[in-house]
Amino acid sequence: MKNYLLLSILCLAGILMSCTQKHTRYRIGVSQCSDDEWRHKMNNEIVREALFYDGVEVEIRTAKDNNRNQIADIKYFIDKKVDLLIVAPNEAAAITPVVEKAYRQGIPVVVIDRKILSDKYTAFVGADNYEIGKDVGQYILNRLHGKGKVLEITGLEGSTPAMERHKGLTDVLKEEPGIEITASVDGAWLQSVAGEKMDSVFQTNKNIDLVFAQNDRMAIGAYLSARQQQLEKEMLFVGIDALPGKEYGVEQIINGVLDATFIYPTGGDKVVQVAMDILEKRPYERDTKLSTALVDKTNARVMQLQTDHITEQDGKIERLNNQVNEYLSRYSAQTMFLYACLIILLLFAALLAIIVRAYWTKNRMNMELSRQKKKLEEQRDQLISLSKQLEEATHAKLVFFTNVSHDFRTPLTLVADPVEQLLEDKALTPRQQSLLKVVHKNVHILLRLVNQILDFRKYENDKLELVRANMNLRVQLQEWSHSFQTLALKKHIHFVLEVNDDRADYLMAVDAEKMERVYFNLLSNAFKFTPENGTITVTLSTLTKEEGGRYARLVVADTGSGISVQHIRHIFDRFYQIDVNHAGSGIGLALAKAFVELHGGEITADSVEGKGTVFTVDIPMTVVEEPSADLVQEPRITQQTVVEELEDMETEEQIPDENKECILIIDDNADVRDYVKSLLKEEYTVIEAPDGRAGLKKAMKYVPDAIICDVMMPVMDGLECCRKLKTELQTSHIPVMLLTACSLDEQRIQGFECGADSYISKPFNSKLLLVRLRNLMDNHKRLKQFFGDKTTLSKESVSDVDKGFVDRFRELIEENLADSELSVEDLGGKMGLSRVQLYRKIKALTNYSPNELVRIARLKKAASLLASSEKTISEITYEVGFTSPSYFTKCYKEYFGESPTDFLKRRG
Repeated sequence: MKNYLLLSILCLAGILMSCTQKHTRYRIGVSQCSDDEWRHKMNNEIVREALFYDGVEVEIRTAKDNNRNQIADIKYFIDKKVDLLIVAPNEAAAITPVVEKAYRQGIPVVVIDRKILSDKYTAFVGADNYEIGKDVGQYILNRLHGKGKVLEITGLEGSTPAMERHKGLTDVLKEEPGIEITASVDGAWLQSVAGEKMDSVFQTNKNIDLVFAQNDRMAIGAYLSARQQQLEKEMLFVGIDALPGKEYGVEQIINGVLDATFIYPTGGDKVVQVAMDILEKRPYERDTKLSTALVDKTNARVMQLQTDHITEQDGKIERLNNQVNEYLSRYSAQTMFLYACLIILLLFAALLAIIVRAYWTKNRMNMELSRQKKKLEEQRDQLISLSKQLEEATHAKLVFFTNVSHDFRTPLTLVADPVEQLLEDKALTPRQQSLLKVVHKNVHILLRLVNQILDFRKYENDKLELVRANMNLRVQLQEWSHSFQTLALKKHIHFVLEVNDDRADYLMAVDAEKMERVYFNLLSNAFKFTPENGTITVTLSTLTKEEGGRYARLVVADTGSGISVQHIRHIFDRFYQIDVNHAGSGIGLALAKAFVELHGGEITADSVEGKGTVFTVDIPMTVVEEPSADLVQEPRITQQTVVEELEDMETEEQIPDENKECILIIDDNADVRDYVKSLLKEEYTVIEAPDGRAGLKKAMKYVPDAIICDVMMPVMDGLECCRKLKTELQTSHIPVMLLTACSLDEQRIQGFECGADSYISKPFNSKLLLVRLRNLMDNHKRLKQFFGDKTTLSKESVSDVDKGFVDRFRELIEENLADSELSVEDLGGKMGLSRVQLYRKIKALTNYSPNELVRIARLKKAASLLASSEKTISEITYEVGFTSPSYFTKCYKEYFGESPTDFLKRRG
């Protein structure tokens, strides 16, 4: 019995050990000639590729550029009886016999990178070194334009890459008499050796236009040698390998060390693929040539980014492989544990205890699951409750909006009619008519918003009805589109309506009013978010869907700012807005979707952020029996108001008059800009911008005396615009007044933190606006007067940017004081500003023009010289930059109240 138990234990242990051992199908030996970064990359590729084949064991030995070591390594693999041998010969003549020996003993041999002096091998994988040499020769011809002197640094003498690359190079260059190879030296593939050979070449010849080294390491060594001789800028350096990574070929091109390098592919993965084809008796190519390519400054950065990405992916693959190995180890350990448990169960009859334990574990898990289920049910109930509360809040909001909207309609009607009557009064002045038109336009905008809320409320209560009538959609779209032509011209937008099939019959039964509002809503959004010189395309076509019936498809596409994936999913949700910079009620698109669905149609939106948005509307093409042409009507004033609301085109811009103070108005609402301009144009020169980015450009171009800027705008809001204005050299001194519809202290704090000089809330009083602006201008003038009296900024409370600007300007004047031809253009060029920008900046800070400051500095220097030196008036005149003593005397007397001669007499 004991023997039987012992035998059973041994059998189970043997089964256990056999299950945990890894089965090896093929053993592959790799003999590398060198131990460098290129070989490391190839070895990593070989090992990584071998992981994709089950049961493949790879052993790599490196000879470190020694023929004897490599011969010993190959003999070691022969004695080990590997299934396949991979060899990268160090020198062809020395390694050929031992490779032939392995081949004769039936071991398949794959020669990589370098060849042997025999055809006794199974396959070759590597680049065509002769073609690489020719490519380098052709590059040298092009780079030197067919004329120059070239130094060649070859690899190890006797290695086939060195011989073939040299032959390819010389075969190309011998056809060009203007190119001379002054010398060809052996660099042994090593950077240090190449540097030493370069030093010896420089002892006899320094007149070299280009150095070609047969690998990047030698090219870098040559460059370092040339740099010691301070000749690195006199010649170009070209290498081969193009390895990524720190201080390798690609990075050296980016750093300007190498002019170019050529990719010499490692091909480790391809080597393993060919080896497995041989071992598994699949067809294979005996000679596999790897392709190469030129790497220079035009593509080095892209290649570095790509290789960095590949390296990152390789690292992830390596980590995944490690994780797989770890999981396999865990699996093996768990398997051993399972078998151990089985042995324990069989020998000690502990099955009952395990079952009991499992039963207890199950009970505990069931209890835990029960608790988790209870928690999930509680969370579900909370979500349902929150959803109901949200629905109730939304319903209450809609009821509130509806009630308020009803209350708005009566006073709006009472405002609209008197305004229309006043507009008919011929006795009104042009200014009064302009103000009344602004009131009239915005009253209709409010009416449109009120009507939208009421219609949406009707839709929510299922009380919104369609009044269908037959209508030719193509004809109607052409009429509706005509309302947008003026806006398209003003905003320089290419607006086009395309009908795919002019012969198609687009007669269909729809509610003309609601379809008009859908179309105007989509086009209004397109014009609002499409920049100048953009494109808006409306396409009308027909299609037949699978569920049956013909549909009219209306597509509105623009090239605007686009909508992110995060927001496009909610674009038709009621009250949804992308952010505070995209103004709107939040129900326009929701109402458009409601109208389309009432017609039995479908509306979708697709967008790519930064490229544009496409809205697609599909409407069934049904026809009623008694069409009524009366229902097809021209667009009403409320829809035309949508177009007018979007017209934010700037008026023809005035060039600032130097005799009038200049004000820049930045606001995305054209009416607000027009109104503020009407208040200021009598006293100031006014320029306009529709958003923060455009305003920043105009401020830097014209350097206005003050800026009035709205806070909430698309593209760039007022806070960001103010921050940039206060940090830019040209605009940091300009006072900024912010306008906002929000009166919260938090936003005011943000505005002042961004550098704003004043804040005014909408709706604003025109007199308050004018008084605050005047105070800003007067305070700025007092500062200018103070600066002008002192002609310095050393103690004034101004920004560091402005103080540094004036200090730099004063230093430039002092450095060029003797230059009589010094001009404002010269000073502006050295300061990085145009003549106009420099004039307005200096005038705003010091109350003097640049020429006046230069003249004052020369006069003060002259006064100092008169008081402290024995030089004559003529000598001092020319030393401080005046062209004639008489003009100097005139300017001196005007500034100091006495002539230089009187000063010298008084000095005694």
